[in-house]
Amino acid sequence: MSQASPDLMRDLLTTFVNALLGAQAEAVCGAGYGERTPERVNSRNGYRHRDLDTRMGTLDVAVPKLRTGSLYPEWLLERRKRAERALTSVVATCYLLGVSTRRMDKLVQTLGITGLSKSQVSVMAKELDEHVEEFRTRRLEEAGPFTFVAADALVLKVREGGRVVPVHVLIATGVNADGHREILGVQVTSSEDGAGWLGFFRDLTARGLSGVKLVTSDAHAGLTAAISATLPGAAWQRCRTHYAANLMSITPKSSWGWVKALLHSIYDQPDAEAVHAQFDRVLDALHEKLPTVAEHLEDARADILAFTAFPKEIWRQIWSNNPLSVNRPSEDTLLLAA
Repeated sequence: MSQASPDLMRDLLTTFVNALLGAQAEAVCGAGYGERTPERVNSRNGYRHRDLDTRMGTLDVAVPKLRTGSLYPEWLLERRKRAERALTSVVATCYLLGVSTRRMDKLVQTLGITGLSKSQVSVMAKELDEHVEEFRTRRLEEAGPFTFVAADALVLKVREGGRVVPVHVLIATGVNADGHREILGVQVTSSEDGAGWLGFFRDLTARGLSGVKLVTSDAHAGLTAAISATLPGAAWQRCRTHYAANLMSITPKSSWGWVKALLHSIYDQPDAEAVHAQFDRVLDALHEKLPTVAEHLEDARADILAFTAFPKEIWRQIWSNNPLSVNRPSEDTLLLAA
């Protein structure tokens, strides 16, 4: 969630904060909004708006006004910095784990709020899901074109029909012409097969994904076939991390330290010409002692060295499909690459 669009997190935070304030007002009044009960001791009288500055931008906080007395959310507005960090964590955790009454109660207690009802939790869950669904299905033209795209899958456990089953979460991350990275799509499938990846990339292109020069991923056959079918003008970079794992699987355990050092030396060169020259030297060294490893590396040459066709300043951003391990490339560098 921390890698998602700032607009998404800002909307989620706004929705969550205002829902919590409404729940707090209901607790003080002794009844829900517009509800008539013998237990009511106060009533609401509109809102007063306050700006809350966060890392995601400025939130428009609607603080409920009461007919008698006042409601001031000290947990939010007085300890602003601490509360903002806690809120971000609570919102992300609620969405990732699934929102239940028990979990929500435990999470919001870190903010000093107790006693959420099941109906309040249901409203929060529905509003959070609406924001996330809007983000997942948004059009991509305005933020694009996306020069580089990284694709990968995560295996997570979810509860379905009273059973806990594994599912595959397909994720695509893009970098646009301004150098900003954002999540382009997230889709859950029962298995990571060709049909799932093809449907995933078709959805991305249907929502306006364009201008892709390079896609970085592992060598999953269904994934690479989907890339070729939906983004015919894009080159493909085999993720260096995934390839290292593939190479390790055929390398004798006693030799892996040496082979790993040779592989890393290829990526440590100052320019494209030096990368290819070092690749040849590594092949020569391996052919003599480990011919099977050398053949595997030689067959993967075009795939793992696709990054050399782009400026060196962005190599670290494009030779792996892990967006958390790299820094954001500059706008000038991306213009050169485009």
